[in-house]
Amino acid sequence: MAKRNVLGRGLGALIDDAEKMKQALINDVELSKIEANPFQPRTRFDEEALEELAASIREIGLIQPITLRKSGNDKFQIIAGERRFRAAQKAGLESIPSYIRQAKDDGMLEMALVENIQREDLDAIEIALSYQRLIEELDFTQEDLSSRVGKKRSTIANYLRLLRLPAIIQKALREKEISMGHARALINIDDADTQEMIYQQIVKYGFSVRRVEEIVRSLNEENGTSDGNKRKELPKNYREYKGQLGKILGTKINLTIDDKGKGKIVIPFKTEQDLDRIVKIIENSK
Repeated sequence: MAKRNVLGRGLGALIDDAEKMKQALINDVELSKIEANPFQPRTRFDEEALEELAASIREIGLIQPITLRKSGNDKFQIIAGERRFRAAQKAGLESIPSYIRQAKDDGMLEMALVENIQREDLDAIEIALSYQRLIEELDFTQEDLSSRVGKKRSTIANYLRLLRLPAIIQKALREKEISMGHARALINIDDADTQEMIYQQIVKYGFSVRRVEEIVRSLNEENGTSDGNKRKELPKNYREYKGQLGKILGTKINLTIDDKGKGKIVIPFKTEQDLDRIVKIIENSK
């Protein structure tokens, strides 16, 4: 309550401001009008990762808008989201959803986003995106966010981790196909293909959060990643086998071995049709 009094305005007015700003800032901007940020610290982008993101964008669209600022002559400069911008180009989009920042709107942006986060009707991804914008655009730390929104740092970190999930799972969370508990369990799986495979099973079989936690725990124990332990790095020849199998089967497989040379291969699939495709590849290789 003290924070709101310091701002000198009622909560209703602030939420109205947040809504007006949200509506005013989200636009579809033509890619041809967007310029890269000359101060972008990242100069190299993983082409394979860009292709994967582009494929996701083609299938379900862009979940997280990029952030732009006007640079004159009907042009816009990227503040945050160059990787998403490049993937959108590869996906063949003509325009991209964007937040448009004015030169000196930091105070209003902070107020709008912080107050917007307090609303009860936001889904988990909307909250995570608000946190991410405050970090990217206003250089907030997680500690800064904790003090401003009255949440534990660990809570904020868990929301931000949701943005690492594949877009199809983020979309499912926004549309309430799965719960926050399901998503938090899936975060603890390193491989995106495995995350998607488990997500498909949640939807198909109605797995509870507890059941998903058990599946994730079991997979991590098998892969040697439970209790915060890092997975043991595979020897070079096994990494080559893993890569060859992945190319043949068209999916990212999981391969683990123990100190005695015994191991396991896990082949994730996204749908029943995907499983059928993999089985046919194996049968035809006999």
